[in-house]
Amino acid sequence: MRKDARCSAARATVAVADLADLGIADEDEEDSRQRRGRRGRDRGDSEPRAEDEKEKKEFEERVVQVARVTKVVKGGKQMSFRAVVVVGDEKGKVGVGCASAKEVIDAVSKAVLDAKKHFVSVPLTRSFSFPHRIDGIAGAAKVMLRPASEGTGVIAGGAVRVVLELAGIKNAFGKQLGSGNALNNARATIDGLRRQRTMQQVADERGLTMEEMIGRQVPDRVVENPPAEDAPAPVPA
Repeated sequence: MRKDARCSAARATVAVADLADLGIADEDEEDSRQRRGRRGRDRGDSEPRAEDEKEKKEFEERVVQVARVTKVVKGGKQMSFRAVVVVGDEKGKVGVGCASAKEVIDAVSKAVLDAKKHFVSVPLTRSFSFPHRIDGIAGAAKVMLRPASEGTGVIAGGAVRVVLELAGIKNAFGKQLGSGNALNNARATIDGLRRQRTMQQVADERGLTMEEMIGRQVPDRVVENPPAEDAPAPVPA
């Protein structure tokens, strides 16, 4: 029996070798090779696509705070995480989002979506600041915002600094005057930036032109006592 098994195995090996010499390859091997080649090509194509997606990323996200919160229910307490995220394009568009979930990653992703739903547009000046001074209020938080000249930088801290930087503001003063809550301070900063107006916007709201708004329109001069044409010329002393 053993001799018969050895003989049959040897015959099968010889048959496979003969088929290989004749150029008749196994179909299963060809299919496996083709699949491997497709996988390699797919991997090569996916890498540049990921790079393109990174380049096309328009908004920047920053996590301001992640806190663990609890909800008291009938059966006890439910633990979850609350994330405060600021999203902006550094070109005058910024938003603040807040969301909670059982996992930190889920809370951050939900907060990002919430921030993108509440974008505000900020008018920027030539010095990358905002047009005028203003105070933003949200709850018990109050934030003082003051424009600054070029080269000053962003002099602020906490959530106020994050919001100003992602809005594209590079020169400004910010000060927290009320509560130290990060979410309320971020929302107070958004409140102040939302109420910023340029001079052109104010003129349009009032139905005036820029000349009337600024007050630089000079009327024609009216001379009360014009000199007489036939008057003799003054004699020099």
